[in-house]
Amino acid sequence: MRIPDQVPRLAIVFVVAVLALVAARSLLVPATFGDFGHYRAAAIDSIAHREVRFAGRQECEECHDDIGAERVSGNHRGLTCEVCHGPAESHVEDPFNVLPEPADQQRRLCPLCHQYNPSRPTGFPQIDPVAHNPLKPCVSCHDPHAPVPPQVPEECSACHGSIARQKSLSHHANLPCTTCHTVPQQHKVTPRAVRASKPAERTFCAQCHDAVKPRIEDAPQIDLQSHYPRDLCWQCHYPHFPET
Repeated sequence: MRIPDQVPRLAIVFVVAVLALVAARSLLVPATFGDFGHYRAAAIDSIAHREVRFAGRQECEECHDDIGAERVSGNHRGLTCEVCHGPAESHVEDPFNVLPEPADQQRRLCPLCHQYNPSRPTGFPQIDPVAHNPLKPCVSCHDPHAPVPPQVPEECSACHGSIARQKSLSHHANLPCTTCHTVPQQHKVTPRAVRASKPAERTFCAQCHDAVKPRIEDAPQIDLQSHYPRDLCWQCHYPHFPET
């Protein structure tokens, strides 16, 4: 039986590939790779010899305990000092001669987290830097260590920008948020701890949309008894953009 010409050629290609793989492994793979598993063991020494740049918030609070306490009690408790002030190890080593990098006093730093972005969680404080006190430094109104707004926002859009933008294009554009939501004053101060309430029954939407007792002539009317009586209205109609 004659061996097809393709078989020797494939065998040669296979042998060349294996030899290339062995050569690459011997030349390119670090000598200590595999000593501790799938890892380059010498990387530990490389990392250990890097210059230390960050001190950690515990070191900062050794001297600045008053600011540390203020930060922990505020909305920036999840941030370390060096997020805004930069690496501070050299300052800790020589606090009188080496000062930490001053935090940005203009408007470049804060919008990195607080500029409106629809991907951020609902309720996270966001602003439009162009319209929100233009050209005015953020720190002139907000204490960075405890950034409670000097004035509690009256407009829900201050935190719920994406919902406000969507509602502005819907049939519910002229309805104040408080038409459907009961908003405790404390919600504006601690929004995640105190939630705004929302309707839980079909009869709420029926106040405007019940065909039996129409309240608004131009509003779509339905028979509450026959129109999907087992379902809540917002299972089909999104309240902030209730198009059908």
